[in-house]
Amino acid sequence: MNSEFEVHVEVMAMPRIPYVDPSAVADPEILGYLERARREGTPRPESQAIRAHAPGVIRAFSQAWDLTFRHGVCDHRIKELCRVYVSKSIECEY
Repeated sequence: MNSEFEVHVEVMAMPRIPYVDPSAVADPEILGYLERARREGTPRPESQAIRAHAPGVIRAFSQAWDLTFRHGVCDHRIKELCRVYVSKSIECEY
């Protein structure tokens, strides 16, 4: 049985939520989170630049990230296997 269907793809030229410009951030703690993400690549700098719109959010996320991923008790390779498993289980192609 052959059925036809249309797929509509919308290409966005820019993010819906703008990234925070680091030069506009006065809080040294938040600047540190943004710089560390830029330097290390994790958490994603783009995601951190969105979280920076809400200082409490970027603080809470960054502190939890640090405790869990940088200073957690699991070996980094186990964490990476978990990431792969989750992305495969939800068919993420990112």
